[in-house]
Amino acid sequence: MTAQDQIRNKDAQMRATINQKLMETGERERLKELLRTRLIECGWRDQLKAYCKEVVKQKGLEHITVEDLVDEITPRGRALVPDNVKKELLQKIRTFLAQQSNI
Repeated sequence: MTAQDQIRNKDAQMRATINQKLMETGERERLKELLRTRLIECGWRDQLKAYCKEVVKQKGLEHITVEDLVDEITPRGRALVPDNVKKELLQKIRTFLAQQSNI
């Protein structure tokens, strides 16, 4: 195993540990709800909904699958998340991790 593989493996283990702790404490659900709320407040949801309608209209309802639609809108959806929402969520995660002494 190369040094790069070891680093990737360690990163994956750390992500799994953090995710497990987030789930065990219920913090993951709280973060998801905060994200959902912030995205609605900033109009992200409405923007993405309008884009979905546009894509379906362009391709035709009978010529597009749910998977195609998800593939089409995911990059735009990620790009449209405002930086302040990303920063707030990241800060909440950092605070959570700082409070967890056994990770």
